[in-house]
Amino acid sequence: MAILGHIIKGAIQLADNITSKPNHIEAQQNVLKDLLNTASKTQFGKYYKFDELLQSKTLAIDFAQSIPYHDYNDMQNKWWKKNHEGEHNVTWPGSPSYFALSSGTTGKESKRIPVTNDMISAIRGSGIKQVLSLNNFEVSANFFEKEIMMLGSSTDLTERKDHKLEGEISGISANNIPFWFRPYYKPGDDIAKIDSWDKRVKQIAEQAKNWDIGALSGIPSWIELMLEKVIAHHNVKNIHDIWPNLQVYTSGGVAFGPYEKSFKALMGKPVTVIDTYLASEGYIATQVRPGTDAMQLNTDQGIYFEFVPFKPEYIKPDGSLVADAPSITIADVQLNQDYVLVISTVSGAWRYLIGDTIEFANIEEAEIKITGRTKFFLNTVGSQLSVNKMDDAMRHLEDKFDAKIKEYTISATKDDENEFYHTWYLGSLLNEKDTIIAEALDEFLKQANKNYKVARGKSLKGVKVNVVKPEVFHNWSAHNKKKGGQVKMERVMGEEKFKEWEAFVIETTT
Repeated sequence: MAILGHIIKGAIQLADNITSKPNHIEAQQNVLKDLLNTASKTQFGKYYKFDELLQSKTLAIDFAQSIPYHDYNDMQNKWWKKNHEGEHNVTWPGSPSYFALSSGTTGKESKRIPVTNDMISAIRGSGIKQVLSLNNFEVSANFFEKEIMMLGSSTDLTERKDHKLEGEISGISANNIPFWFRPYYKPGDDIAKIDSWDKRVKQIAEQAKNWDIGALSGIPSWIELMLEKVIAHHNVKNIHDIWPNLQVYTSGGVAFGPYEKSFKALMGKPVTVIDTYLASEGYIATQVRPGTDAMQLNTDQGIYFEFVPFKPEYIKPDGSLVADAPSITIADVQLNQDYVLVISTVSGAWRYLIGDTIEFANIEEAEIKITGRTKFFLNTVGSQLSVNKMDDAMRHLEDKFDAKIKEYTISATKDDENEFYHTWYLGSLLNEKDTIIAEALDEFLKQANKNYKVARGKSLKGVKVNVVKPEVFHNWSAHNKKKGGQVKMERVMGEEKFKEWEAFVIETTT
């Protein structure tokens, strides 16, 4: 009998029973006040007169009117660069403990996002919330005695000249796990520090039978590739032949939906999938209950959220916001509306554009779904395709053709006659002709998106599909020196990047 597991599960149930249901509006009001109070004596706080703001009876409104939107370049060039020059109390008291290298999508130069001790504490608090929410899911008592495989970036952080450490947020988080958790943490410190993703996974595969894994955590594409390596190394049918007690997978980084079919193919029995939203800027949201794939915003853990309706008149070509784009608080959000997510945090990000768009699935529960990136909405000739609609299209193709599509990317291209097409690359072993797949994809999107249907009747000439092996996408990541960790494939590529991609595909597949 799992005695320790029963004790831990009982403690979680008790904690859940005595914890009151959160009031997300009040929580956000308190977070905003705390942020302004704490940062009032910083250079940023003095410049924007936080002390005066705190006297306001309409704090959220005056905060939004007083402080402009910032993207990374704004924060970096005007403020955060001072941290690198040794200045203190810039946008948050003291000096950041770490800098998170934001891997973003392949081919991009890494950003350096400050991570303070307060943010580490906030991430830990959100992690505890995630653990407590397991009481809502069907997991057995023995689960709480099993080990957890956290497949992120290397924990061997780089020391800068100013003695600050930098690495991806998953590596920073793994470096700060509580001492009591370390006996459960796999692959363990030695393997987690290996910089090469391929070498790290090779070590995981070789050691896999020595571990009793109950949970997995990581980005779906890299988790799948790791599982495939483990299965192949031990010549078994599925991962449960190696880890029979695997019960939970916490997915992050991207929507799990497009990977669901291929992920299940690696399993021997059902696994509970829990979506999470951990970005370089903080732990944004986590799924807290079954029956939905929406995630609850972490409204009481050091992040203040604002929401800008995602409308063409508010968005610049580079994905940033026009200065007078209106924002609203969590008190005024609506269903069936895409919002640009804006955050202010305990790491000194202020009215910061994280680059994601979301929609609310349940307002009372503050539950959201990621709908895309501000730069990744494909709006050529008015098609207005969001990533979630693209994901839905991939699931439709999987069902229609009984296949798995592990990755995809898309770009708006022109033919020799200057006609616009949507050109797709699918990472799959699909055997159907590309033209047949294109027709099915086109018909689905016409039904799913009225703007796309209108565009197809006007300036959007058609759809082109190219099926390549899934490893082409993995090799592209490696080619850009961004394999594993928090790396996500670009779903929508601009013209120049797409030319590089197509040249790479031709070079590596012919």
